[in-house]
Amino acid sequence: MSRDQVLKERWETLVEKLSAQFSDGDPLDLDAIIYLVGVQELGKYHTPFKKDEKINLMHIAICRLLEPYGYYEFDFVDEQGWPHYKLLEPLPALKAGEQSILMKEAISQYFVERQYIL
Repeated sequence: MSRDQVLKERWETLVEKLSAQFSDGDPLDLDAIIYLVGVQELGKYHTPFKKDEKINLMHIAICRLLEPYGYYEFDFVDEQGWPHYKLLEPLPALKAGEQSILMKEAISQYFVERQYIL
């Protein structure tokens, strides 16, 4: 099976499982899944977040998701428990479709590593 087909199947499985668990079956989009990864990484599951905190959660998620690709490295956790990352290498200029593929690949791998999907 081609790499693209594996990614497509993993992504569909992941969206289906997360949507059933977190949105009563309405399909979650890429941004919503990135947000969920941020909440997972922060570990404060039942906290209501302000708008700026939600943006920070998505930033945490993107840093964590792109860490295995060598773009970011975990740095420290601050006194409020928020993880911080440092940029190791600037992200390449990617077209919107290429960004989406990179993020879907990183998210799929994140959930495979956690044995949420195969």
